[in-house]
Amino acid sequence: MAFVIIREAKEGDCGNILRLIRELAEYEKLSDQVKISEEALRADGFGETPFYHCLVAEVLSAPGEPQGPCVVGYGLYYFSYSTWKGRNIYLEDIYVKPEYRGQGIGSKIIKKVAEVALDKGCSQLRLAVLDWNKRAMDLYKALGAQDLTEAEGWHCFCFEEEAMRELAGK
Repeated sequence: MAFVIIREAKEGDCGNILRLIRELAEYEKLSDQVKISEEALRADGFGETPFYHCLVAEVLSAPGEPQGPCVVGYGLYYFSYSTWKGRNIYLEDIYVKPEYRGQGIGSKIIKKVAEVALDKGCSQLRLAVLDWNKRAMDLYKALGAQDLTEAEGWHCFCFEEEAMRELAGK
């Protein structure tokens, strides 16, 4: 069995991260919504003021195996702010390739994001999940997350670019 490490993404990982983003979108049946490019990931995550941070799950080959290190999952997050609670971290995406699921890799990614959050003084780790993804919801609950739709009735909304242009009068 291969050994898995969770590490901070490097600029050279952007191609693998984009591949995994596309796999996640396909899994979520939303492939048509992926518009990001590898170049944008580089610029937005590895510039002077990054818009996001990312962890990757990398499988290191066992001695004697021909395949080298391989990125099999990722967790992309950024910092936000709650007027009620202060500093927060938002886990935008968490994804592990299907053939590597059930080995605790997703839990390791979430635990590492929680560690980063605590190190930065965050009071909450937030994320969203599609309503049909029961396996993910069960994992998050097992790790101690609270379903805010059930508990408090929150619903998430999004203004897409065209709606923002109309709002801004542009």
